[in-house]
Amino acid sequence: MPEASQRSRVVALTGGIATGKSTVAAVLAGLGATVIDADQLARQAVAPGTEGLQAVLDRFGPEMLAEDGALDRGRVAELVFRQPHERAALEAIVHPLVAELSRSAIQAATRAGAPLIVYEIPLLFEVGKAADFPTSILAYLRPELQLQRLMERSPLSRGAAEARIAAQMPIDDKRALATWIVDTSGTLDQTREQVRNLWHRELRPGR
Repeated sequence: MPEASQRSRVVALTGGIATGKSTVAAVLAGLGATVIDADQLARQAVAPGTEGLQAVLDRFGPEMLAEDGALDRGRVAELVFRQPHERAALEAIVHPLVAELSRSAIQAATRAGAPLIVYEIPLLFEVGKAADFPTSILAYLRPELQLQRLMERSPLSRGAAEARIAAQMPIDDKRALATWIVDTSGTLDQTREQVRNLWHRELRPGR
């Protein structure tokens, strides 16, 4: 992570799949934070015409390409979440590209004088990036609700949903590592209120 100027502060936002990271990020953005999303950067890294996409196709085959010329993310996910060694191969291609894009994005926001930069990175602890971010926010959801919400939002079988959750560090383990916790187990309004309280208590620039 590039060193921020005195005017900028960089905080990581993490969580598990379907734990409400995007909701927390949206509230923070509405309060004035500059949000950089690692998932969006991952899509950018394998966009049509990129070396990243070609590397994925070279490793996994041309059948991973959708008719519109973009990566068939559903087909890739179906493969890598069933086979850990294939997931590791994909991550070896994509993660370095995302790391470079994130450095550039954070540097650009810093140069622009953004007072608070929130880097939304689901795999903060899994990929060893915690040391780059002294403070982090965890969107926490009780494990039983995490599975329920994932199945409600995605056309996945219970087994497929459990496999995607199991591919990440258990959410309770992440809870022990994060600086601040936003518990998203309640209503949307309750989650938003927690984020606003955290903002005014810890994150608001110039507080």
